[in-house]
Amino acid sequence: MNLMKNFWNNKRVFITGHSGFKGSWLSFWLSNLGAKVKGYALKPNTAPNLFNILKIDSKIESTFGDIVDYENLRKNLLEFKPEIIFHMAAQPLVRYSYLNPIETYKTNVIGTANILNISQSLKDLKGILVITSDKCYENREIDYGYKEDDRLGGYDPYSSSKAATEILVNSFRKSFFSTPKSPLIASARAGNVIGGGDWSVDRLFPDIVRSVQTKKSIMIRNPHATRPWQHVLDCLFGYLLLAEKLFECSDFTYAEAWNFGPAKNSNIKVIDILKNVKILWPDVKWELDNGLNSHEANLLYLDSTKANTLLNWKCNLDIDTTLKWTIEWYKEFLDSNIISNNQINQYMELIKESLVIENTSNKF
Repeated sequence: MNLMKNFWNNKRVFITGHSGFKGSWLSFWLSNLGAKVKGYALKPNTAPNLFNILKIDSKIESTFGDIVDYENLRKNLLEFKPEIIFHMAAQPLVRYSYLNPIETYKTNVIGTANILNISQSLKDLKGILVITSDKCYENREIDYGYKEDDRLGGYDPYSSSKAATEILVNSFRKSFFSTPKSPLIASARAGNVIGGGDWSVDRLFPDIVRSVQTKKSIMIRNPHATRPWQHVLDCLFGYLLLAEKLFECSDFTYAEAWNFGPAKNSNIKVIDILKNVKILWPDVKWELDNGLNSHEANLLYLDSTKANTLLNWKCNLDIDTTLKWTIEWYKEFLDSNIISNNQINQYMELIKESLVIENTSNKF
């Protein structure tokens, strides 16, 4: 754990969306690293939820509020005086965005504008990392890994709201955060993040767990859709590395958009994920949903060469380990045990081993 603790110890970190899946994992990890964390988010909207399972409100300062509520958000930011902001709060679901497009745009676009506008008044702030999505690209449904400078787009309201957020971030960066003393702003685009503790609707692994609990089959809408699957800790490790650079860098080298996606061999069809999961968890059952469903992408993955090269980041967990860790977490949870901290410690050991191997290789 000392690998990153030297940097994060006593850093003042503000996290929006800390009550969500990724936000809870990040809050938990940063609290273990000794950071002084304040979270701002809506109350968890599922039962169970990772926020309560990990008792996040006992580990960090936590406020429940809406990022669209400008004055409340401003009050919390000004009082906390953050050095680093992780902006993760979002309406994150594609199918929900079809039913609630205005809410999706308000939360994802206006909420981000609120954060960035208020940040101009934060004297101690060094870096802002805005989390968007791999779905911000104009997806041509071809065998191609999208790079950070590829065209933005979005078929559905959720995806287009994330593209709009990226444009917004770039505009604020150029318009208001362009002086040498300005905080540095970056955006991060990850793939399909999985791991223990996600209970959202319309996501594969929460549906798998619910099917095991209820002994009912999962209804699979798009079995041949290919997704870039990655473990939540790999994704968050990239965010942490980038945030460190934003804090330490004296120029705009890292104040850009960044992809954090898995290697191409982790881009796997939904049906193949299910077959592999069934080997680990034989109780899983599914059947095809032949009804009419909203449009969802069939093929999408990222080119993360930039993060690999400039941040020395990579996914340390291959797809087999990612599935194993995810299923282990849920199995342990159903047996009333929590293993999040164990998995973070295991992950940090993998990083250390990886660094040792790389350093040894560089000597020859």
